[in-house]
Amino acid sequence: MSHGPLALFTLSSSADYAKRVSQFLEAPLYPIEERAFEDGEHKIRPLVSVEGADAFVIHALHGDGKESINDKLCRMLFLIGTLKDHGAARVTAVLPYLCYARKDRRTQPHDPVTSRYVAALFEAVGTDRVFAVEVHNVAAFENAFNRPALHIETGTIFAEHFAALARKERIVVVSPDAGGVKRAERFRRALESASPNAIDNAFIEKYRAGGVVSGGALVGSVQGKTAIVIDDLISTGGTLLRAARACRAAGAARVFAAAAHGLFVGGASELFAGTEFDGFAVADTVPIGEQVIRAAGDRLAIVESAALVGSAIAKAHGGA
Repeated sequence: MSHGPLALFTLSSSADYAKRVSQFLEAPLYPIEERAFEDGEHKIRPLVSVEGADAFVIHALHGDGKESINDKLCRMLFLIGTLKDHGAARVTAVLPYLCYARKDRRTQPHDPVTSRYVAALFEAVGTDRVFAVEVHNVAAFENAFNRPALHIETGTIFAEHFAALARKERIVVVSPDAGGVKRAERFRRALESASPNAIDNAFIEKYRAGGVVSGGALVGSVQGKTAIVIDDLISTGGTLLRAARACRAAGAARVFAAAAHGLFVGGASELFAGTEFDGFAVADTVPIGEQVIRAAGDRLAIVESAALVGSAIAKAHGGA
């Protein structure tokens, strides 16, 4: 079933990523005007008619040196609202990175459930569907929205990246905490399908209370194997370091890290200063800064994800 012509939109801070998706789809990005006013307010409008269009707004909601997370979220909401106001038949928010996804439950008295509030904001401006790449908790993401919410997994592109390694070495896929076991298992299955060898799994015990992380016991065997620690994102790198040190202590021959979103808060300097990791692989959902690229050197691989996102858009536009 057709939903009108495909119309791709983005905002300036996500233009590079959106262009890669556009090239994959062989469909142009529709032009918009982004105008800032002296008092900090802004106006965003499409420069062509969107009447009856099947619109997809591609925008990553991470903070950077120019715009905060909240700036980007607000701008995206205003654009979606404008598209709906001017007759778009359907508007889908396409989020290479979804902000506030980690705050999906109450861990202290009177805590907010911010992920649910973000979902309410998208729905308030008329968003018909939301696509997000590798969120922290898939069930919480899907349950936060009253509209269709599609989770785009990155396990397959990381399996392709590590396939050559898996054909040569004994691999164990490690989740840095129990909450990521399902993500690690999906990646393990994808990697095993690309390798003639069986792939093992393991996870690290991790507890968080009052902002303090404890635990660190390794469940599973990594002795003499190459461990691939997989997570949804790298922030300061502390979680990955704990996992890598546990793997090294348990006799892992080599340790690699894989994560969809390389936030690298503060440059994640400790992550690259040590010898815990032999290599890192992150998707291109968030731009990687030059400081991080220099610090990581040839240990860092950036894996393209535009085809994943583009395929999801093409399938949805085709009526699925």
